[in-house]
Amino acid sequence: MDAHEAYVALEREIGLLLRRSRAISTRLARELHPDLDGAAYGLLALLQDAGPLRASDLVVRLGLDKSTVSRQVSSLVELGLVDRAADPEDGRAQVLTPSREGAARLNRIREARRARWESDLSGWPTDDVATLAGLLGRLNRLGEARETDAREMPDAAGE
Repeated sequence: MDAHEAYVALEREIGLLLRRSRAISTRLARELHPDLDGAAYGLLALLQDAGPLRASDLVVRLGLDKSTVSRQVSSLVELGLVDRAADPEDGRAQVLTPSREGAARLNRIREARRARWESDLSGWPTDDVATLAGLLGRLNRLGEARETDAREMPDAAGE
């Protein structure tokens, strides 16, 4: 396979992975709560992994617009899956964390999902699983760096 074919294959496989990921997020959100929007699952997971965070932090980290994040946060709070508290660094602002119930539900789903990966990849050597995780981590860090650069440096057209 030449370099061009390799990038075509990469684009195809990542596209498929992303489409499947969106569908899975929707299903997982419904498992968390029947009234939960699919995109809110990722928001709750980010709060669990990196929280407590302000809503503005979520906007930056998820690359979503403010109104979308606000709507999802409101839904998560109303469903009892996220708690709001005064920011200890700035009492005027609020920080968000998963509620006890939200964290428990998310942990159950993540454990089931991890067990599914373990079952699906049981025929793979552990080193291959670790290599895949490492490569995906490198790819994610590259994407995060690109998003950070884009926020810090407006493009030449001034957009």
